[in-house]
Amino acid sequence: MRAKRKQKLYAILGLVTLAAMAVGLTLYALRSNINLFFSPVQIAEGKAPLERQIRAGGMVKKGSVARDPDSLAATFTVTDYVEDLEVRYRGILPDLFREGQGVVVMGELQPEGWLRADKVLAKHDENYMPPEVAQALKDAGYSPEDYQDKAAEVGERPAAED
Repeated sequence: MRAKRKQKLYAILGLVTLAAMAVGLTLYALRSNINLFFSPVQIAEGKAPLERQIRAGGMVKKGSVARDPDSLAATFTVTDYVEDLEVRYRGILPDLFREGQGVVVMGELQPEGWLRADKVLAKHDENYMPPEVAQALKDAGYSPEDYQDKAAEVGERPAAED
């Protein structure tokens, strides 16, 4: 092989190697930023990763909200009427956050089985339920009518599906 051709081959191999490294590093960085959604049932089954950022959602269980009077700490239970998930949050809860309403929380699942929330997202009006929450309730075996009936049994006021 001539020197000129050999030099071009090395340059092309170098560029391909650099491109592969850039793609690999980009995919690695994106992997840690993916927030997958899990319902309380999936979390109870052990399908959610521990100590990684996830999203979980369901309905805020009636009578489960407890606020610390000396700080912004709050604990509450998210349910899909099959399983419950304890959530601990330190911060100001959204204005629309209420017991019996749909909610999505973002945070890390702890080995003890509770979720340390970094964000709490509440629905925006009476007739809206986050799509992930509606799907999780459907996967748990509830139709919109079923979980409205179930919520009425336990004294909650659920939202209708959009």
